[in-house]
Amino acid sequence: MSDDKIDSTKSAASTTETIIEQAEGLFEQAKEAVTEAFTATVDAAKANPLAAAGIAAGAAAAIAGAAFGASKLLAKDDEPTKTDAKA
Repeated sequence: MSDDKIDSTKSAASTTETIIEQAEGLFEQAKEAVTEAFTATVDAAKANPLAAAGIAAGAAAAIAGAAFGASKLLAKDDEPTKTDAKA
């Protein structure tokens, strides 16, 4: 193997190691941010349990409403229209 190929291979390996180190650093930062956000959310829920329950109930109602609306829209697509029935 020529010296140029060896140098190129070493350079690629070094670049790969640098990218991996950067990715690991970003992962650690993201993990810390998520942990801090989760901790803050739990603390806020403990400080204001009624507000937390209200927010959770509202979010559940919104999701249920969206699911119900989507099911109605999809059910309309499955029904034949009046023009389809005549044909």
